[in-house]
Amino acid sequence: MKRWWLVLLMAACPLLAQPPTPASPLVYPQPNIEPKKPSAKPGATPATAPVKTPSPARAAAPAGPSYKDLRYTPLRAIPVPQVDTTTLANGLRIYLLEDHELPLVNGTALVHTGTLLDPPGKVGLANLALTVMRTGGAGTASASQVNARLEDLAGTVETAVSPNNATVSFSSLTEGVPEVLAIFKEVLTAPQFSEDKIDEARTQMRNAISHRNEDAGNIAQREIAEILFGRDTPFGREQQYATVGNILRSDLQTFHARYFFPKNTLLAIRGDFDTAQMKARLAKLFGDWTADQPPVEFPKPAAAPGPEAAGIHVAPKKDITQTYFAIGQISGLLNDKDYAALAIMADILGGSSPNRLMQRLRGQSSRTTVTARWDAGYDLPGLFAITGTTEALSIVDTLKAVQEEVARIRSSEVSEEELKIAKDTALNSLVFAFDTKAKTLNRLLTYEYYGYPADFIDRYQKALEAVTRADVLRVAKERLKPEAFTTVVVGDPNNFIPPVESLNLPVHPIDLTIPEPKMTASKPDAASLAKGKAMLARLQQAIGGLDKLSAVKDSTLVAQYVIDSGSRVTPVKHTERWMAPMHYREDNELGGGVISSYFDGQYGWISVPGGTVPLSGLTLKQVQGNLFRQYQLLLQGGTLPGTSVNAVDDQTIEVSGPFGQWARVVVDPATGMPLKIRYEGVTRSGPPPLTEESWSDFKEVDGLKVPSKITIMEGGRKYADVTISDYRLNSGLKLADLEKRP
Repeated sequence: MKRWWLVLLMAACPLLAQPPTPASPLVYPQPNIEPKKPSAKPGATPATAPVKTPSPARAAAPAGPSYKDLRYTPLRAIPVPQVDTTTLANGLRIYLLEDHELPLVNGTALVHTGTLLDPPGKVGLANLALTVMRTGGAGTASASQVNARLEDLAGTVETAVSPNNATVSFSSLTEGVPEVLAIFKEVLTAPQFSEDKIDEARTQMRNAISHRNEDAGNIAQREIAEILFGRDTPFGREQQYATVGNILRSDLQTFHARYFFPKNTLLAIRGDFDTAQMKARLAKLFGDWTADQPPVEFPKPAAAPGPEAAGIHVAPKKDITQTYFAIGQISGLLNDKDYAALAIMADILGGSSPNRLMQRLRGQSSRTTVTARWDAGYDLPGLFAITGTTEALSIVDTLKAVQEEVARIRSSEVSEEELKIAKDTALNSLVFAFDTKAKTLNRLLTYEYYGYPADFIDRYQKALEAVTRADVLRVAKERLKPEAFTTVVVGDPNNFIPPVESLNLPVHPIDLTIPEPKMTASKPDAASLAKGKAMLARLQQAIGGLDKLSAVKDSTLVAQYVIDSGSRVTPVKHTERWMAPMHYREDNELGGGVISSYFDGQYGWISVPGGTVPLSGLTLKQVQGNLFRQYQLLLQGGTLPGTSVNAVDDQTIEVSGPFGQWARVVVDPATGMPLKIRYEGVTRSGPPPLTEESWSDFKEVDGLKVPSKITIMEGGRKYADVTISDYRLNSGLKLADLEKRP
């Protein structure tokens, strides 16, 4: 129902125109302070002379303790409490840790899946699936029923996904555990994936895409990762309007069936319970979960980025005064034999205060900040990245300073004091790795998931203690590759004085344009055609029957459009008339006059306030699409000449038309009624936008149920609300009235 006259509106009426690493944020334990004794100095009595006479010097205050006088208790071996493990007959591995401190029970299912497994044309599938697993109902309970029951129980069930894992977690008061566990199990094993919640989540994802270029710091870190890992790989690609729009309900169902099975899942539960009773409860609860699939394999990144990654990549963003940058390379894994030394090296360079980069850049600009980290993943490499902000005028000086400090740490040993501060920072942070039973269980579950030994944190602690100045120099020389560093700069290039080209490195532009939505027609086969025919027959019966549809010989529709362009709301009175077989007319009353068109299946005309011209090009294509999507014609589908229908999934049929058009109709599985249609719009330039019309408030007209309210979304954004005020069938229209020019 997106109309051709909207294309002319502006011209005719211009006024309407990664998992956590062992290092945690630094929090020191209470130190033992041994202050130096201040030296005694004689005091002086108060002066009694006139005011003009200088007073004798006052006694100097005792000197306070220096940070160098701080003493710390040596870090002891980190205790790891005993966790009970068991494996059910279906292969589900369970980890139980009793904790009776509070009347609470918490649990997490860790599943071998993630965003890395998204199909290339449907990036965003894992995100959408995990979101709607929680929001879209589960088992026999609707979304609202699940939410209401959890609220009554003061319990929660949540889902999340990362590149290489997904989680479903719950929290419950002790007395509510049986019911909350039952809901948790249904969300994990039997999500409904209701179509309305899929639409809500898809809209949220589109909104996130539309705002992703607003934070310049995020742009810098996002772009360096995409460049280093490859934009067309699972490690560097992004969700786009098109990839999110391509995801169907059937894709979510397939995703869940493929990855959510017992042998692919670890379940950890901690809290106020008896271990033996919990084992029995879980064995009974999950005993009927018998799904099985082959083992899951994640893709592996390339050994090294391509040569085009080296140099400076500039992302122009002219609405900011600061310049953001990210410099670095691919790093490695947490179980790397040199990870401890690499983490210490990065900390000395740009981690805890004081660090070399901030000391070097402190006098350059009060608005310059910089940090360095050697990040690593459990089974996927992270990045060594130096990130920060500076003034546009000083970006070249800042990059030069970073280059020089990287060269310095690769050429000579760090000082004993630098090494001590960095090691103390890392070692003392480990106090908080296992300071609660929740962290204990989560870390043990993570180690099991990624195949790490249970005492990995203890090994890492010993590795940190053993790092020497020579180790830091060695890993800096061996692992840092400054000649191949990738540098991303986000800011206004017009303000870079001197320009980044003065660094004599290759300079590459980054295009931050967000591609417009696009959805392609599906490829039917014998099975999808047969299924589509059956689904269409049920839909036709739900709205009144095929005999009622085929009996319509003419129709008249009058509607009010309220178009929201963001900066202006425009009302339009829209009238469309149709006569069999293919005579079609539209009239649209705008503030600047009336725009009308007529089409007889082959030829037609369009009339605007400036005159009348033959239909052609873009306007012809739009009118053909509008005729194809006439309600009583579209829902006859394959029964009309030149049309066909096939099933895309269990809730969606796709109707193809005689002029190459297609539209997907989403059907309510409970009633068989049409809920919405999706199709490609028409645009003068760029890819066609994905348009979606949601139909509601059905009323009966001559035995047919027709929508009286329509919401139009275009490219994931609200476009217009439509209210149908008059809908007449077989009213005796005259062809002469349709053909009459204004």
